[in-house]
Amino acid sequence: MGYVRVTKKHIIFNNTPMTTPTLSYQLFPLGDSALTLDWGNRIDEAINLEVMARYQQFRHQQFPGFIEAVPAYSSLTVYYDPVFIRKLLPAEGTAFNYVRERITEIMAVELTYKETNSRMVRIPVCYDASLSPDLEHILEENKITVEELISLHTGRIYRVYMMGFLPGFAYMGEVDEQLAMARKLRPKSTKAGSVGIAGRQTGIYPFTSPGGWQIIGMTPIELFNRNRKEPTLLQAGDRVQFYSIDKYEFAHY
Repeated sequence: MGYVRVTKKHIIFNNTPMTTPTLSYQLFPLGDSALTLDWGNRIDEAINLEVMARYQQFRHQQFPGFIEAVPAYSSLTVYYDPVFIRKLLPAEGTAFNYVRERITEIMAVELTYKETNSRMVRIPVCYDASLSPDLEHILEENKITVEELISLHTGRIYRVYMMGFLPGFAYMGEVDEQLAMARKLRPKSTKAGSVGIAGRQTGIYPFTSPGGWQIIGMTPIELFNRNRKEPTLLQAGDRVQFYSIDKYEFAHY
């Protein structure tokens, strides 16, 4: 199947299967109630596909004492209840060894992952200087025009690698090299809806909060609403494409 538009404005579902091979990883403890599977500290779509595949696998193949699994860019952390697990074990057993064995067994299963419900989310952005406090700095640093910035930022489809920092904040990548910018030295108050860049990541602030990303525009879209069935607009694994709107469209969206 191809794309099926499910809302009038911005979400499209993609039912094209995607598979990912099993990649090598390292396993290490995170405190006394979690283990982290690490595929390497870098932004890589193949690794993130593996992370999301294993995340779904752990959700559906839970072992006794499992609490939750939390995916990130290139790692997956599995949380467990050591007190509950300890009651299941002989005197010499440990919760850590038990969980490590369960995880190793699960990871030994060859996995084919299909992103059958991945979504394409189109998000409008106004790049007007009045809404983009860091725009001039970025243009000067990267020696590009505002038209080039808009073309570069809207010209790619970004993957949501992980959620974090704030409810509804999606870490997306990667932006064109010409847009890459270092974070600010000191966080500044950043308005809800601000679209920013940090390194080769792009993201949107769902709430007004301190932030260190370089702000290039603003979206009228609400990223988080606790009253919705799905409070966060974006989810890990989504694809996002930005499109440009002017100040009038922004004000009347």
